[in-house]
Parts: sequence; structure tokens; C-alpha cells
Amino acid sequence: MNTSSHEDVNSTQSDTAGKVISCKAAVLRGPGQPLVMEEIQVDPPQKMEVRIKILYTSICHTDLSAWNGENEAQRAFPRILGHEAAGIVESVGEGVVDMRKGDHVVPIFNGECGHCAYCKSDKTNLCEKFRVNPFKSVMVNDGGTRFSTKDGEPIFHFLNCSTFSEYTVLDSACVVNIDPNAPLNKMSLLSCCVSSGLGAAWNIANVQAGSSVAIFGLGAVGLAAAEGARARGASKIIGVDINSEKFIKGRAVGITDFLNPKDLQNPVHEKIRELTGGGVDYSFECAGNADVLREAFLGTHDGWGLTVLLGIHPSPRMLPLHPMELFDGRKIVGTIFGDCKGKTQLPHFAKQCMRGVVNLDEFITHELPFEKINEAFQLLIDGKSLRCLLHL
Repeated sequence: MNTSSHEDVNSTQSDTAGKVISCKAAVLRGPGQPLVMEEIQVDPPQKMEVRIKILYTSICHTDLSAWNGENEAQRAFPRILGHEAAGIVESVGEGVVDMRKGDHVVPIFNGECGHCAYCKSDKTNLCEKFRVNPFKSVMVNDGGTRFSTKDGEPIFHFLNCSTFSEYTVLDSACVVNIDPNAPLNKMSLLSCCVSSGLGAAWNIANVQAGSSVAIFGLGAVGLAAAEGARARGASKIIGVDINSEKFIKGRAVGITDFLNPKDLQNPVHEKIRELTGGGVDYSFECAGNADVLREAFLGTHDGWGLTVLLGIHPSPRMLPLHPMELFDGRKIVGTIFGDCKGKTQLPHFAKQCMRGVVNLDEFITHELPFEKINEAFQLLIDGKSLRCLLHL
């Protein structure tokens, strides 16, 4: 369903508010199966919920993991995946006061209610009710779904978002209002990868001008961390990846040196220490691999090196560190969504992107119509895309 103008969307909304909407969605019916483009029913939003018309969505490695069904405990079918998107509010449920019909918004998988002890704390970006939860597949209000097939079969939700659908319903805590002048196609990246990487560089590491950085894993999140370090004035940004083709994109976001572990005879951390005179100030592990995490940790400077863990680690392996190694002053910390409080911080990120502080153009490597979503999945599987933007 293409949208020719904002006016057309608002005209449609006036006819659909409070009603069930029929639309297309890419439905996953089993692990590893091709997504099926189906006509589904989307219920109106309930109290403190928002129904959105999705205009753009893209695929993240987290979607890929869920599609593969890597964690059996997270399986729920049929299901609508997707959590990186941008769109326009179609209608709001009772009690929603910070959004209205026609607002430009991005969904966030790690919500912010603004009222709980977590949201009121400046020490965390988690939320008591709406934090990221890969096991959650229904809405908070009633434990039900807002999606169903034409025959009435429930379709489960994913990561508070379910954006692989022309319309979706989210808790209002998981929807961020952004500047209506911001380009929605690029703003979709703020839902996940860019905010996670930028937040890691700015909120967690607080990268300083003239500092040295190493990025392990040059996917979209890793490149966003590099972009954040570049924007902060880091003098040396080392990119580490086993796919040398990613170095081309890396240069565009400020990476100054590249290391492919396959080309090295010695461990990566030794080469990094050699390049930096003892190790980097900050390293970012974006690969989700325990051995890579150890290299990232050992590649930081003793006395003050900080390693930020961003990769999703599906393996049951524990941290590959001996407690005494922490006595050398190196630190390691994990982060979800770059420690961004979504509703509070993302509008600011959007404005910085609009001003050119952060360049989002390099992250969108492909664009396809929504109907070709399985091709977009394959591009990510083959390592050929950072983000393939799907037009709904």
C-alpha cells in the first residue's frame, strides 16, 4: 500500500479510526520459512496504545535470529517480525496525550513509560513494563494480540513493534514522536541500529576528542558506533571484520585503519596495541562472539581501557575473562539500545541527523518494495547489505 502524500494518509485515517483495518503483512509461520505476504486484520488501539501506518521498515540481525528460531523459548507462530521502521500515527487509544493522528513517529523495541522507577532513574534506560523482551509476544493490556488472519487466527507480536505490516499497534511507551520535517526513510534507522551505536559511543563510552577506538564487527551497529566516535573527534578508529568488503563502507563513517583477523598471524589485540602504543581507549564488540569479545577487551589500554558490549550472544558461553584481568584497570560494560531513553533522547538524535552531525546515508545500501522482503532477508544473510529499506 503506497502513500502518495501526507494528506492521503490523513484522509484514510479519518475513515479507519476505531475500526478493524485489513492490510498486508509479512507473516512468519515457522522457523526459517519464507515470510508469507498475507491479508491480515489489525484491531484498533486499546488504552495507551497507538496504531501506526508503517511507511518504511528494514531488517536487523535480531529479526534474522528470530526468523531462524535460534532460541526455541522465543518461538511463537504465526508472528509478524520487524522492529526498525518509521511511519505516521493512524489513531490513538484512550489516555494517549503525547501523540495524535498524523504525527511522524518511529517505533522503539525498548520502551519508556516515563513513570516507573526505572524511567525516572538516570542510571538506566530500561522500563519496568516495556523494556526489550524477546519472549513477549502479546500486548500488555489484555495479554492478547492486535493481529489476526481473515479466519480469526491470532498472529503474535515481536519486540514490542511488529513492523513487517502496513499497519501495526504498539504500546504508546514504544512510539517516539519526531520532527515532521525529518526524512522518514532515514529516521527508521533510529529505531535500532543507529541509536544503539551512537548511544554506545556517546552515552556509554563518552568518546573524547583525540581518543582511539576499535570497532569489532562492521555491521550497521558497529558502523554507527564508528560514526558516533567520528562525530566526537576520535583521532584513530580501527575497524575489525573478517569481511574486507565492509572496509569500503567503514571509510565513509570515519574508520582510519582496518584489520581482518584472517590476514594476521598474531591475535588482533596485539596488532591493535602495536598500532596505538598500548591499546585503544575504547573498544566496541558488535559481533556477538565470545572470542571476539576477549580480543576487544585485551585490545584496550591497561589502566583505563573501556570495552562496550553491543553484540547479541546466542551461545551459552560465559564471559571469557579471568577476574584478575580486571585488576589492570580495563573495564567492560554491556548496553541495550545504547543506553538511550527512547522517547526522551531520540528526538534529539533526529535533529542531530537533520543538521548533518551524523550521516545516515551510508547505512541504507539497498531499497526494495515491501513485497520483496524475502530478498531483503537474503541480502542480509549473504552479508551484502547493511540496511535494505523496504517501502510500504
